[in-house]
Amino acid sequence: MKKTIPAVFISILWLIHPAFAQSLDSIAVVTKNWKTTSIGKGIVWKHGHFEQLFGSHQDINLVEIDLKKYRKKIRIAADSVRLDSASQMATAHGAVVAINGGFFDMKNGGSVDFVKVDHQVINRTKKPTDRADAVLLISGKKTEIRSAASVDYERNKVPNVLLSGPLLMQNGYAVALAANPFNDNRHPRSAVAVTADRKLIFMVVDGRNKHAAGMNLTELTKLLDWLGADDAMNLDGGGSSTLFVKGATETGVVNHPSDNKQFDHFGQRPVASIIYVAD
Repeated sequence: MKKTIPAVFISILWLIHPAFAQSLDSIAVVTKNWKTTSIGKGIVWKHGHFEQLFGSHQDINLVEIDLKKYRKKIRIAADSVRLDSASQMATAHGAVVAINGGFFDMKNGGSVDFVKVDHQVINRTKKPTDRADAVLLISGKKTEIRSAASVDYERNKVPNVLLSGPLLMQNGYAVALAANPFNDNRHPRSAVAVTADRKLIFMVVDGRNKHAAGMNLTELTKLLDWLGADDAMNLDGGGSSTLFVKGATETGVVNHPSDNKQFDHFGQRPVASIIYVAD
């Protein structure tokens, strides 16, 4: 009986004191014994399953990329009308690792927000939204995440640009998020972040399954913060959330895309763009 008291006590504190629960969550993340696989010098894939994170089951996959070594190999791939699975796009472009990109038109194809690849505009924003308030800017010299309002991204000379969002973190601080169902409800999530020590993070949080609840954007932001993100932005999530690691599985998909309602690697949704590291 004595052995059960601490567990019960902690459970009660978790329920009645949110700050205590958050402290336990942060400790769980930073002390996690992640399953870690080296993909190449300067690229590491990490997987972690949590039985209790934000009060739920969570399954997280992320890739850390050393920008000092790979700054010239960060790319965007996109098609103006065609939709393909992230793994197909990644394989076609010779990607080592890749993550799905921005929001897209499921009926007509192509991105619904601005995308530029190698100085060529692939899609322009069809209808501006408050959600798409962050830009990923990629050149051979630098990869950065900025507020869309802070840069004229359509005229900027940076060769690769992807508009998405919401912006989650800037200069080490969480960005205030609007209260709405997209932000507040739990879903599978995809995000990209840059750390203070110049690592690029591709991260996917699984959801819509008994093994993985998914996260709201406040939870996602906290997770990125605990993992060392300095700047971070949300990407298209839900059924689109896909993380690719070349050769890691039959398809290269290491998370559990939710479109087939199975907790496996085969439920990919065709997407319009990916962010990837070239071989």
